[in-house]
Amino acid sequence: MDWTHLLAFNLTLLAALASPGPAFLFALRQAITGGLRVGLSTGLGLSLMAATWMGAALLGLEAVFTLFPWAYLAVKTIGALYLIWIAIGLWRNAAQPLAASPQPGAQAFWGGVLVNVANPKSMIFAASVLVVIFPAGLSWGEKAFIVVDQFVVEVIAYSLFAALLSTPPARSGYLRLKPVFDRIAGAVLGLLGLKLLVGR
Repeated sequence: MDWTHLLAFNLTLLAALASPGPAFLFALRQAITGGLRVGLSTGLGLSLMAATWMGAALLGLEAVFTLFPWAYLAVKTIGALYLIWIAIGLWRNAAQPLAASPQPGAQAFWGGVLVNVANPKSMIFAASVLVVIFPAGLSWGEKAFIVVDQFVVEVIAYSLFAALLSTPPARSGYLRLKPVFDRIAGAVLGLLGLKLLVGR
């Protein structure tokens, strides 16, 4: 493994982070509604679980899921139901004003963890990225470095994201369109959850 592999990996990772999905939408809304501290805590939780999935891919968990399809089905079903639960809450409360007090940091952190637990397909994606980008026969040290690298890159990206979205202009813009934005986010997350639930 050399620096070109890491560069390709990090560019792919940043592109994946920027694409709309459960993690992106959740981080966006958390930072706007809860402020910088909540946005940072959410990003930390998302990053930790994403790096955990990468570590699982490096350790061959995809093979375990292949051998024991029920384990993958259980993780996938729980994750899908969690996304649908978030979606229902967003849709139902779209017209309600924001809560006076934002989520505590610990709650935001675990929310981020659960959102990325909700998509075990990210581990399958991680496995495919590893095959395409990195050479075979990685050492334990190189595998550990990849996991730490992903965690650090994601934390930095989500921190910058939270700092941008927690500003007064971003918050006021969100408040003007809160019912519309929350219903769109709820619909997207709900569809992602349903797709995850019924997809093979």
